[in-house]
Amino acid sequence: MSISDYPNPGPNPLPDPTRVNPSLGGVGLSPQGLSPGSGLPDEASLARLANELFASTPSSPLAGIPGAGLPGISPVATPQGLVPDVPGGADPARYAPSLGGVGASPQGIHPTSGVPSEASLVRLAGEALTASPDLTAGVLPGVPNLPVAPPPPVLVPDVPLSAPQSRGSATEAWTIPLPYEAELRALFGGPSEPAHHDMELKPDIPLSTPHSKGTVDPSPVPLPYDAELKSLLGTIGGETRVADPTNGAGSSLYFLKDIGPASPQGFGGIGVPGATGPGIHSEFASAHPPFDVNAIRRDFPILSEHVNGRPLVWLDNAATTQKPKAVIDRLVHFYEHENSNIHRAAHELAARSTDAYEGARQKVQRFINAPSIEEIVFTRGTTESINLVAATYGLQHVGPGDEIVITHLEHHANIVPWQQLALAKGAKLRVAPVDDRGAVLLEEYGKLLNGRTKLVSFTQVSNALGTVTPAQQMVEMAKRVGARVLVDGAQSVSHMKVDVQELGADFFVFSGHKLFGPTGIGVLWGKKDLLNSLPPYQTGGNMIQDVTLERSIFHNAPNRFEAGTGNIADAVGLGAAIDYVERIGLENISRYEHGLIVYATNKLLSEVPGLTIIGTAPEKAGVISLILKGVPSEEVGARLNKYGIAVRSGHHCAQPILRRFGQETTVRPSFAFYNTCGEIDLLVSALRDIQRQAGHSHL
Repeated sequence: MSISDYPNPGPNPLPDPTRVNPSLGGVGLSPQGLSPGSGLPDEASLARLANELFASTPSSPLAGIPGAGLPGISPVATPQGLVPDVPGGADPARYAPSLGGVGASPQGIHPTSGVPSEASLVRLAGEALTASPDLTAGVLPGVPNLPVAPPPPVLVPDVPLSAPQSRGSATEAWTIPLPYEAELRALFGGPSEPAHHDMELKPDIPLSTPHSKGTVDPSPVPLPYDAELKSLLGTIGGETRVADPTNGAGSSLYFLKDIGPASPQGFGGIGVPGATGPGIHSEFASAHPPFDVNAIRRDFPILSEHVNGRPLVWLDNAATTQKPKAVIDRLVHFYEHENSNIHRAAHELAARSTDAYEGARQKVQRFINAPSIEEIVFTRGTTESINLVAATYGLQHVGPGDEIVITHLEHHANIVPWQQLALAKGAKLRVAPVDDRGAVLLEEYGKLLNGRTKLVSFTQVSNALGTVTPAQQMVEMAKRVGARVLVDGAQSVSHMKVDVQELGADFFVFSGHKLFGPTGIGVLWGKKDLLNSLPPYQTGGNMIQDVTLERSIFHNAPNRFEAGTGNIADAVGLGAAIDYVERIGLENISRYEHGLIVYATNKLLSEVPGLTIIGTAPEKAGVISLILKGVPSEEVGARLNKYGIAVRSGHHCAQPILRRFGQETTVRPSFAFYNTCGEIDLLVSALRDIQRQAGHSHL
């Protein structure tokens, strides 16, 4: 319900809501409770009137009004309706998310609770707003002898607004918080302490402005924090709502186990503050602010870009993710206040830069739960991390007749280094197959493992198909034969929580730019003793303890593998990206993105004739690879660009797996937590248009 939904007050313009403090404290209002330019009661006065209305006894003059004087009821009335989570307030679960009064009886009383319906409140507020300008402040039409008192900041019936101090010498007004004020502050980054909401005062402007032709603009004017409150109550908008993708069975994804199916409030209850109950683990209940995709999208400046005259729809997240303002601002701050080379200077900026760089290393350690900060090596990305392991562990430990095992799903960066190593050392590269859905055949994988297996390297999430591999189980199987294991996390760290200690691998690698961080920065995690046993990857400055003209002594990890001046600023930016993702919560991200992938799969298959999805493994994350009958993938990608939709078309640096399915190229939309079902709907509509256009061109 917005203010413009109340009865039209005729010639008297309503107060400009931008002049009213969102806390309902009446900023910009006269002492009499009237908006200075309008002569109408302000919101605080309406709240007071409604509260007095509800607090009256059955014998009072208000007894004939529905909802007045109900025994045992002490609701809190605001222009938004009854406030939940206040003793005596209405249970929001018993009302419809809109202000339509669903569940209210014809008399305006909720049939089971005895609480006045929202429709009754709206009617009463409308009567107050239609009062004549000379109406005494705080008097409802037809209600005589209602006492008038100065409007308090926020009224809670039956609770004194001032409480005696312990010494009894003075009284102090209590601060009554807004409903969900703490959650709003947590969600939008506001201060933790209550603050005055200073708003710009503007001249009185009617909420309905005549158009040039004399019509009236019917656009609703939202109440303060109306959208945010609805989001916090779980009324996620249509474009982010997804039906239960599992028909009540819950998710089979091992990284989403026990989270449960989608609920009317969102995926597994996201959007409900402190939600607990069916399908929601208590560990997820209050660790992070409620998930609000619209608030998240505002954190990414590039999502407001237009391409070919249309709003950008970024569905190329498997190639690179966009960057939140927090990361952009951190990079700017580094170059404006901290820029210096690290470690080897005594001046202030060197200390700042070193602290920021090593602080980012600590954030990575925490993010993947590494046992030691000395196990975190910064690289240029996943590709360099894999090459580093191939050039150090591989050269040191792989010999003639030894075997290296990978899977058919791998990115070229997890194929070519091992091919070259095998050629150089006389070793053999063996490949674990996948089934017709794109899932690893574990039995066949197990048959490849033997005493000659020196190293196993596989992806946790396929960049081409989105398949989630059973990584922990595959690691355990490799360990039984004494092999070392590297897990490629380039496509997993942005979608699911990774714990390297639980995973059990020897190496884990990922890239910052796939995790909403900068390009050119990546991570190699390796077990400390193993890293320290390896030779350097590159040599030069920063990685040595001592150098003479006859010999050099190298540092231990991580410096051993960070020769020269590293990518200092972008490491700091990666730390900021990790902070951002952790504030949202990877469990929230996983749940939300799972809903997106299921929604997209169902929509594409059911609404786009001639479309085939390549890779339908039951456990997928964030990626759909598709072909459109009769239209080359490159052409589909180019045409989608005209709609402002960015996808990847080609072989995705994963030719072996596409050829396993008889394809050279596919179209690959890939998703992140800032994408919406509305964007998926646009993709579906655009693909239908492209298909129709291609059909006409062939006639």
